[in-house]
Amino acid sequence: MERYDKATLNAAFAPEFRQNEGSLTSTLRTLLFFTALMITLPVGLYFSSKAYIFEGTLGMSNRDSYFYAAIVAVVTVHVVLAMFVYVAWSEGTRQWREGKQD
Repeated sequence: MERYDKATLNAAFAPEFRQNEGSLTSTLRTLLFFTALMITLPVGLYFSSKAYIFEGTLGMSNRDSYFYAAIVAVVTVHVVLAMFVYVAWSEGTRQWREGKQD
């Protein structure tokens, strides 16, 4: 049996670990970006569309503006989710293709 020291083992597994670490960092960064979008964008668009578009520009009542602003927020959530699925799918197929070429 051969004995391996730590330097030899680290040199053997370092490129694979670095590739996985980069992939994990990229995935985490994407997830955090879309999490921030999912929290801020629908809430921000809800209040801004309610105040500036529906009540301010269109002159709707307070009750009607709640309803239409909620629709804007729900549509925004669906758009952000669709964007996340597209980016995750593209990133996954890119990583799969890179793995197949090795």
